[in-house]
Amino acid sequence: MQSTAWMLTAAGLAIGLLLLLVIKFKFQPFVALLIASIGFGLSTGMQPVALVDLMVDQMGGALGQVALVIGLGAIFGEVLQRAGAAERLATTLIDRFSDRNVAWGLGFAGFLVSIAVFIDVAIVILVPMLYSIARRTGRSLLFYGIPLCAGLSVTHTFIPPTPGPIATAGIMNADLGLVILFGVICGLPAMLVAGPIFGRFISKRIFVPVPEDIAAPSPVVAGGRSSDGAPAAATPDADSTSGSGQSAGPTSPGSPSPAEEPVRELPSFLSVVGALLLPLVLILGGTTGSLLLQEGSAPHTALAFIGHPVIALLLTCLYTLYFFGVRRGSSGDELQKMATRALAPAGVIILITGAGGVFGGFLVESGLGEVLADAMQEWNIPIVLFGFLTSALIRISQGSGTVAMITGATLTAPLAESMDLGGPMLALTCIAIACGGTAFSHVNDSGFWMANRYFGMSVADTLRSWTVMKTAVGLTGLAVVLILSQFVS
Repeated sequence: MQSTAWMLTAAGLAIGLLLLLVIKFKFQPFVALLIASIGFGLSTGMQPVALVDLMVDQMGGALGQVALVIGLGAIFGEVLQRAGAAERLATTLIDRFSDRNVAWGLGFAGFLVSIAVFIDVAIVILVPMLYSIARRTGRSLLFYGIPLCAGLSVTHTFIPPTPGPIATAGIMNADLGLVILFGVICGLPAMLVAGPIFGRFISKRIFVPVPEDIAAPSPVVAGGRSSDGAPAAATPDADSTSGSGQSAGPTSPGSPSPAEEPVRELPSFLSVVGALLLPLVLILGGTTGSLLLQEGSAPHTALAFIGHPVIALLLTCLYTLYFFGVRRGSSGDELQKMATRALAPAGVIILITGAGGVFGGFLVESGLGEVLADAMQEWNIPIVLFGFLTSALIRISQGSGTVAMITGATLTAPLAESMDLGGPMLALTCIAIACGGTAFSHVNDSGFWMANRYFGMSVADTLRSWTVMKTAVGLTGLAVVLILSQFVS
């Protein structure tokens, strides 16, 4: 085995190489992760042929459940997006809350929408809906936009079946039901602090008028009446697959821009909420059943089956394809094209996750996990804080929330394995990694520039509002994680 000093040095050099390839030379993160993995393996004494065999094994091992869940989740989200689920949630909650309290409704709308819809798509669709409210009330656009974006940010990075937490849980081998549970527990306070509370504060200090150079949303028939809840104009130029959005965005090749979509009737509010909560309820039911019911009993077996993340997402996909596709007049050919379109950005996330699994496998093989565990015990650093810091450092360096979470999980997984963590602590560590991947968004993040354009702000004001909001989400979530970690093992 290589010396401890050299293993740590090699790991640092591998991470440096990864950042150099992604930031300086603009390599796709999937390729960059593979190159960094090979460099680390060779530098720590792995035989070349054995290294390739290990790479293939780790790639396959990392992608079993993750690939299925991400793919099914992408189809589920695409169908709901095309049906107008995001607009229905936002318009209903805006109508239900008074102008004084609508910021709270927008925070919860973002929280629900991002269960299925990629954050960058949601920003494009929903932020222009706020323009008419801001014009009517005369308030800063940030009063409404910050709560909405905080809700979107929390769910997109904390709660499966969105790609980031799915990939993180897969690499960490954590129970998805527990990740969902702790994601909600940590995410709601983060949404409230970074959303309505911070939004009220920052809107008094930065007045952002409605942008004049962005097309207003087209009308949508909502429950028999016209509303302002349609998609916005095309997105700004941004690399969504390498920024915080983690998807190919609404203007990926072959798909129409939101502005070109036809006028359509929106689904009912209850049907949308039911569809969004269905996979979460099924997965949590499986986790609860495994804890409370006798193993091998019929109820235990039934709940374990339908609550398995793959089966839960498959059932949800079939439900949404029928109720939001077939029953709304979509043909089989249209649904097939919709599903195929959804899998394009999902494929990128799946490959990056697999490459992250390769990197993690090499770290485990080298014995680095034991070295880090010994160092953490000596320095008295909680594993949740280690996961947050590694993810946050990658996030600050290269901007991508996806790459930050996957790399953070990759570096933390060997440590968790050597410490033999229990299920609840593993799930909490996943949330801590997600907090690091959410915080500190700045000019190297495509989400930063989407907010800059759709809110019509200067770079300085975007830093004071969007960046602080994202950081508040991450730090508030981390604070809750640290508190909970005192009571679980």
